Amino acid sequence: MVAIAGQKHWLWRAVDQDGYVLDEIVQTRRNAKAAKRVLRRLLKRQGMTPKRIITDKLPSYRAAKRQVMPGVDHWSHKSLNNRAENSHVPLRKRERVMQGFRSPGGLQRFVSVFAAVRNHFVPPNSRRSALALHLHRLTAMAEWKSTANLAA
Repeated sequence: MVAIAGQKHWLWRAVDQDGYVLDEIVQTRRNAKAAKRVLRRLLKRQGMTPKRIITDKLPSYRAAKRQVMPGVDHWSHKSLNNRAENSHVPLRKRERVMQGFRSPGGLQRFVSVFAAVRNHFVPPNSRRSALALHLHRLTAMAEWKSTANLAA
């Protein structure tokens, strides 16, 4: 939940098994209609149906999944969605530095860019050596510079 001008807004987030953020959407409600919108948008962006989805215990997910993805396995348990919950931490740190958000549109634009850039520079959580992490970041920075047409 993110408060903008005293109004509650919900940040819906889809994360894959490696911790990469697939999609984020800001909505004012947390009901079945909002959950359906998230699932449809995720299916459209990914282009394929997942084998299973793991959510928190919000009943809206069950209703939306029945209508949008009836054949997909759905798990909803106390600690299964920790990867999605932990992916909020970098955004919360950045939000604190920025002293909050001024509008829902500004938040939506920010999370879209922030997630894409973070996915590019931060490797998935795995047991990697310090050298492998360093090489990943060097490669990511070189790609970033070539995309942005910056001189090396």
